[in-house]
Amino acid sequence: MGLGDGFDGSESDLARGPHLVDVVVVGAGFAGLYSVYRLRQLGYSTIVLESAPSIGGTWYHNRYPGARCDIESLDYSFSFDADLQQEWRWSERYAAQPEILRYMNHVADRFDLWRDIQLNTRVVSADFDEGTQRWTVTTENGESFSAQFCIMATGVLSAAQVPAMPGLDTFSGEWFHTADWPLDPVDFSSRRVGVIGTGSSGTQLIPIVADQAAQLTVFQRTANYCMPAQNRPLDERTDREWKANYPERRAFARQSSFGHNQIANPLNGADVSAAERAEEFQRRWDLGGLYMMRAFKDIMVDADVNAEAVAFVHRKIDEIIDDPATAEALKPRDLYIGTKRLCSGTNYYETFNLPHVRLVDVKADPIVEITPTGIRTQSNEFELDVIVFATGFDAMTGSVLRIDPRGRGGQRLSDKWSSGPKTYLGISVNGFPNMFIVAGAGSPSVFSNMVNSIEQHVEWITRAIDEARKAGIGVLEASAEAESDWVAHVNELAERTLYGKSRKTWFYGANTPGKAQVFMPYVGGVGNYATRLSAIADDGYHGFETQPESTPTRDHARA
Repeated sequence: MGLGDGFDGSESDLARGPHLVDVVVVGAGFAGLYSVYRLRQLGYSTIVLESAPSIGGTWYHNRYPGARCDIESLDYSFSFDADLQQEWRWSERYAAQPEILRYMNHVADRFDLWRDIQLNTRVVSADFDEGTQRWTVTTENGESFSAQFCIMATGVLSAAQVPAMPGLDTFSGEWFHTADWPLDPVDFSSRRVGVIGTGSSGTQLIPIVADQAAQLTVFQRTANYCMPAQNRPLDERTDREWKANYPERRAFARQSSFGHNQIANPLNGADVSAAERAEEFQRRWDLGGLYMMRAFKDIMVDADVNAEAVAFVHRKIDEIIDDPATAEALKPRDLYIGTKRLCSGTNYYETFNLPHVRLVDVKADPIVEITPTGIRTQSNEFELDVIVFATGFDAMTGSVLRIDPRGRGGQRLSDKWSSGPKTYLGISVNGFPNMFIVAGAGSPSVFSNMVNSIEQHVEWITRAIDEARKAGIGVLEASAEAESDWVAHVNELAERTLYGKSRKTWFYGANTPGKAQVFMPYVGGVGNYATRLSAIADDGYHGFETQPESTPTRDHARA
């Protein structure tokens, strides 16, 4: 009997106390699914706890119209099983949310992962006991699980945040957040809609809403660079070519800078002529999506090269937008291209040419309050039937901190991270033994193809768990020195790039009130990072401290 079937939260289950497993995994997105697959292959009992009524994580909750991935679907998929790669057929170059969710359900079905997944189970605490060397993970309904290891597969863009706007509770219409979209379709027909936010979610949503709404008002605080996705149906020839060369493509992606097969230009923009730079920028615009970030090797280092890319996009906006004032408002200013998450959309800029769509610059005319009938800015009032918040996430740390883990001596992770997240490799935290974070702060994470990075992390974590158990190690923990050195290294690399000169982004936590402003992702490249990870494991987990088992753990694997 699987753990998901055998422990249902009944009174008899609760009466017998914590359920003993080898590993508790929190979250059933890509990371949770691969974790349970790997741990089962290694023979360890595992329970995956998921708060939602479905697997999928980010791809379950972000059901807003237009939601799709900005990494090509043939790359944004699991590589661990050759047959799985061959049998699944993607319909588009960039997969939409429903298709990604169907794919994840197919994976769970195909590998019988469901029996170790418990849905509708929100984790509210995780506490480490130094005496038993085990984590106790407690859920909202009072269930508890005891495990030697805890894997936080909680996602890096999953803690949605609604701005604290006065009067929201008085609004007589409907309001939604893109990251918590209702299951039933929302009908915008003949309605006056306001969308707050023009980041990745907003740029995808806005053209879809504009097709339906009687009137659409977009409230923009900061303009973003939005590349045309150039999405299209995935033709059979492309599908066949990829599948014939999947091993080589996967190997290339794992050693690339960003974890996918987008070809990067090895030349420095500073070493070619202005005409050649303009030609390359046009080629990247035509390729679509995130390809602009790979235009030149120095685009994120050389401010002059980056400025030319900015000027190129500004010219494109002028060419597309009919109204000069709207075009100017949509041009990002004082922002290097790529230092804030680059957006990828379809007909985003074109949407602002529609007569029923208007743009409100809330930097120039700030929102004062939500009223019963809409939104009031300093100089105007907008009557609305629906408000959509496309206001993003407490990125990279929010989903873990909401669980409020407590490590050695009852130390809270929220206290440990009060001045910014501190990790070793983005995986482990000093003072929180046997707890691992998948794609956490300090790893390539959001600067990568997330599925690739998830696979690398899960493989490393499960290898560490297996080797620790076989060696009779009870505790595996990042040392304080290794953690401090790694945080310094992550920030040093960022300061060498233009990221260090653009601090008002969610990469620094600037979108979350009260959050410490610290650069979170690792910019050293997926391939370099993976090489370092492997070397650390091969060197006996350099930078980690261990303790022998205090009590035998073998019997804990019984389901």
